[in-house]
Amino acid sequence: MAESEPSPSQGDFIRIEGVTKNFGTFKAVDNVSLNIGKGELFALLGGSGCGKTTLLRMLAGFETPTAGRIFIDGQDMEGVPAYDRPVNMMFQSYALFPHMTVAANVGYGLKHEDMSPARRQDRVKEMLAMVQLSHLADRKPHQLSGGQRQRVALARSLAKLPKLLLLDEPLGALDKKLREHTQFEIANIQYKLGITFVVVTHDQEEAMTLASRIAVMDRGIIRQIGAPSDIYENPNSRFVADFIGSINMVEADVVRVDGETVEVSAGQLGAHVKVLAHGWSPGERASLAFRPEKVTISRKKPAGAVNVLKGKVQDFGYFGKDSLYRIKLPTGHVLSVNAVNAERVAAEKAVATWEDEVYLTVSPASAMLFRSEA
Repeated sequence: MAESEPSPSQGDFIRIEGVTKNFGTFKAVDNVSLNIGKGELFALLGGSGCGKTTLLRMLAGFETPTAGRIFIDGQDMEGVPAYDRPVNMMFQSYALFPHMTVAANVGYGLKHEDMSPARRQDRVKEMLAMVQLSHLADRKPHQLSGGQRQRVALARSLAKLPKLLLLDEPLGALDKKLREHTQFEIANIQYKLGITFVVVTHDQEEAMTLASRIAVMDRGIIRQIGAPSDIYENPNSRFVADFIGSINMVEADVVRVDGETVEVSAGQLGAHVKVLAHGWSPGERASLAFRPEKVTISRKKPAGAVNVLKGKVQDFGYFGKDSLYRIKLPTGHVLSVNAVNAERVAAEKAVATWEDEVYLTVSPASAMLFRSEA
């Protein structure tokens, strides 16, 4: 299991120590240890069945760890029921009451709080203003769009001002454009309130946009913890590199080591490639990887460059802000290359198009080497 990075300077708000959760013979969470700082927006990222939702439910008190301990704000949560924890949870389905107005939904959790009716009403107004829904206070959920229902659910979850808010796939029901917009809204609200947020998601872009740190989970364990940029640029394993973003990955053999420069022979590329790396020895087997946007594509062979590959454009997709090329090498292997469309140009003046012969260059600093995994 990957070691946790130091938590932010505010101190550890959540401590998860050696937590395991078994369902019969199935180990959903396997000896996970993790620290989350106060006021942090933290994401648990992974595919289906990786254990992220089970870990979230144990934080909420809906599941009991088979082993290990969970501390929230210094208090051991063993034996503390969900309703006594300083926690609120926002579900993917939003779970709004269809017969209640927006305002009534937001204020529902305040009924048993020790506050006057006037103060309760003020809190509801504050929450609606925060999510920019004051003008819809008297509507019913069925009269709202998906994005508006999502914001009502968020306001209701925050109305009691919990110390910790857990969000389970909070944007899964929204379309892509609305999801992207709402990600920034959630991040801004979290920053203003200073409440600790823990988000569970399978969406890599969502985790990287929302969170200050991410834990990548796989088969019940944490594979890596770090800032989005660290996990993307410096993945600690083949699994993390392959899971986060798009990547070209081929098998290779280490043939030479010169200081921090490792030269590998990659049969699928039909070439030797130099990589800035350390800890390798000649004769070792490795996975060579580089991201599509780290590859430079040109019609002319660059002079003096290293790691130059020649190929032909097999597929070409124009996406406005960038273009995706699939380049077939003489070996038959196909590489993906992203090129940013920095200028307005006609298609015939693009970097390359179908059937063009092109040269690909990968800098040694942009390539990565990983050891094989079971």
